[in-house]
Amino acid sequence: MPKISARGLALRVLIDVEQDGAYANLALHKVLEKYRPGKLDRAFATELSYGALRSLNTLDWVLAQFVSQPLARQSPAVRNILRLGVYQLMFMDRVPPAAACNEAAELARQYGHQGVVRFVNGVLRNVARRLGDIKYPALEENPVEHIALKYSHPVWLIKRWMEEFGLEDTIAICRADNEPAPNTIRTNTLKINRDGLADRLTREGLSVVKTGFAPEGLYIEGFLSLGSLDSFREGFFQVQDESSILAGRALMPLPGSFVIDACGAPGGKTTHLAQLMENRGRILAFDIHPHKLDLIKENCARLGIGIVEAAAGDARELPAGLHGQADFVLVDAPCSGLGVLRRRPDARWRKDPGEIPAVVQLQSQILESASRCVKAGGVLLYSTCSITHEENLGQVEDFLNGNPEFGLEELGTTLPGELDNNGTLRRGYIQLYPGDHGMDGFFIARMRKKDRVK
Repeated sequence: MPKISARGLALRVLIDVEQDGAYANLALHKVLEKYRPGKLDRAFATELSYGALRSLNTLDWVLAQFVSQPLARQSPAVRNILRLGVYQLMFMDRVPPAAACNEAAELARQYGHQGVVRFVNGVLRNVARRLGDIKYPALEENPVEHIALKYSHPVWLIKRWMEEFGLEDTIAICRADNEPAPNTIRTNTLKINRDGLADRLTREGLSVVKTGFAPEGLYIEGFLSLGSLDSFREGFFQVQDESSILAGRALMPLPGSFVIDACGAPGGKTTHLAQLMENRGRILAFDIHPHKLDLIKENCARLGIGIVEAAAGDARELPAGLHGQADFVLVDAPCSGLGVLRRRPDARWRKDPGEIPAVVQLQSQILESASRCVKAGGVLLYSTCSITHEENLGQVEDFLNGNPEFGLEELGTTLPGELDNNGTLRRGYIQLYPGDHGMDGFFIARMRKKDRVK
């Protein structure tokens, strides 16, 4: 296999995303698995490709000021070589401008003739010389355009967040979206405790820090791939963000109970519930996509969990035989994913505001269906990785208005009080925003079905 530079790896990722519609994480994984670069090149390629994808609108806006013809007329390779070069010049201080320009010219030589090399080299050296002259639209005069370009988010999203959260919070969310997400794992307490896992991972050469709120969580760094770790293969942990771990703790199913996970794949929350139940009882995990059931089964097998049954099924139409049967029901609903944009660098450009109403309708249908499976006195937990009102608290309020047999139940007994925001834990829900305590944006609401309705 011929050696390829880190910049060359990043370029292949960007071309795959643009030309083939590949998801960034999958495109990067494919490239890294094919060429197997060393740790430093792997980290550099990841930072460069993800950073450039996050910043596409800003990079294209800058380039438009330095090229006479529209970028769309360039080949995908040349267009993305320019983007990678500008990203390094603007956002990677440790890369000398000369190195960024020279490496871009070398990539251009691999993908085009000498005229293309001169063009790429000339554009990037011009950008490097005039970088200090580039001015974003003034915040005071055009806050939406300023934030969209300075923090690389779609204009429609900035408008929406400005109306919902205001100027300062919108900027804070955008900043958090542009920070690399930590590698967070959940200790498999069926096999080991958190301290024991931390010691084990340290011996495997990783840097390990405990999460602040989830007692099973750890932040890890310093690994090439999870599959290369003995501790992963032996089932001592599961990858899961801390906010997602908190959803399982908010439900807190009792050992021996019957639990339904309405949207179970790939099994992160499902397997956490099994841990909390001490692998005693029964969990029925549904997913509408039959091929995803294998992911649940594989995770259960690796983690040593035997109480989960994976079943194909549409969560909008759960079997009538389950009505009134479950002690606990989890609805981790499909959502817009606007709380986890930092984990998916290309996702912000794939989102469409017109899709949100359809997502809200789907969530409502799933919530109604799942609620029928809760027995009297049972618990229903609703969660999303979104930050929009209509997907979260608005959705729960609409559900409660139509289902008076359910009521919100305090979360302060299952979640840390330090997370409380204006007393919402006492009211039965919590909204986490991107960057809050280093976690993903997430919403959790706990509801109990009354024994009888007055």
